[in-house]
Amino acid sequence: MITLTQVLEILKTDENFREIIADGQYFYSWDSDVTFSELSYDSRKVTEQTLFFAKGLSFKKEYLENFASSFYISEIDYEVNIPALIVSDVKKAMSLIAQAFYGNPQKKLKTLALTGTKGKTTSAYFAKSILDQMNGGRTALLSTAETTLDGTTFFKSELTTPESLDLLEMMEQALKNGMTHLVMEVSSQAYKMERVYGVTFDVGVFLNFSPDHIGPLEHPTMEDYFYCKRQLMHNSKFVVINSEMEHFNLLKEESKNIPHAYYGNHSENKIVNSHALNFSTVGTITEDFSIQLLGKFNQENALATALATQQLGASIEHIKAGLAQATVPGRMETFSTSTGTKIYIDYAHNGVSLENLVSVVEPHHKGKVILILGATGNKGESRRKDFGNVIQAHPRLEVILTQDDSNRENPITIAQEIASYITRPVDIEADREKAIEKAIALAASPNDAIIIAGKGADKFQLINGERVPYMGDAELAQKYMK
Repeated sequence: MITLTQVLEILKTDENFREIIADGQYFYSWDSDVTFSELSYDSRKVTEQTLFFAKGLSFKKEYLENFASSFYISEIDYEVNIPALIVSDVKKAMSLIAQAFYGNPQKKLKTLALTGTKGKTTSAYFAKSILDQMNGGRTALLSTAETTLDGTTFFKSELTTPESLDLLEMMEQALKNGMTHLVMEVSSQAYKMERVYGVTFDVGVFLNFSPDHIGPLEHPTMEDYFYCKRQLMHNSKFVVINSEMEHFNLLKEESKNIPHAYYGNHSENKIVNSHALNFSTVGTITEDFSIQLLGKFNQENALATALATQQLGASIEHIKAGLAQATVPGRMETFSTSTGTKIYIDYAHNGVSLENLVSVVEPHHKGKVILILGATGNKGESRRKDFGNVIQAHPRLEVILTQDDSNRENPITIAQEIASYITRPVDIEADREKAIEKAIALAASPNDAIIIAGKGADKFQLINGERVPYMGDAELAQKYMK
């Protein structure tokens, strides 16, 4: 529940209130109080007790016609027969009002937030596993792969970081379910779109930064992408930052007045004695660790989450056990065919993560290394060149380019664009299932490997704006392994 008086106080305190418009008249206050029992930004989900947020470039006046709601919040007066609370930024308003409506659950949970171009999901699962060791499995999770609000029931996430209204409702539900901690991924879009406006995290982790998410529907420039990611530092009580990332000098200066820990070769917290699944660390945490994922980059993510969870009270024993047990759906999932060929399924969906993945797999396999890959449509267009450059730099790769959330673009056209950056022949198969079947038929030796990249644990393909059901890379691999 929240009253109109409380809403006005929130907006005015945030200097986000302009006026109330009713019947063509302008007001700074309202004569009578109103109580709202629901919040919504979906015009199909409105009652007389709903405070409605009219947001988005595609919002239309007709959505408000025959409306049951007694008030709506907007940056525009749509001149309908409902009083309008006019604000300068409706997304900021929605976040702050949602926090108050749901009783500020973000302050009652211990929160750990992760940002970075790659590794957010893996690190989120590492962190959840560690905290579960400490709190007896009472860690909620919001990740790209899946979400859990009770620690046991998992469902697929729609957005890396949900809309603020949904996020706060999820936090409240996690509290009701007895959760004490929340681990969540915070995307650059979350800050650009004000989904976490006014939320302060107990610990924030900045894993890395590299070109991605540049396009007309995402970030217009790299500077904008980097700036949005850096906002996590300013909205966390303690930050963990990768000292090896590009522009670290700026990050170091920007974070000097924030309690922090740096990790990587330009800091005191380093990885030493790195092997396939085992590594040691020196610095604040000097210890030997084991994880179930190959690769130095996964070890770096493990060190980051060790430092972060330590700030939340995790002991070395909790950290070691949590890291050793952590598994991540769609991240370096490994299967073996009857001939001994290894199949690696990984969410790697940009140039840096693909380079890391290929560089880890190749040294372990002296035979064929077959890569199945696509690129998203209508966003992240720069990835196509990045993928082509990675493939070009690894001449051993036999490549099948295929569908991967082509949305409103033709997957063949996307594949041809990737192929334009490669000087050797590659195969193009628009049907992802057929591409997986073909790759498994081509590999027949224990020395061979198949990398299926991009989708991870996703059970859908985004085509023409719709999520079309998809069996999943792991399920299809197991189907054709037999």
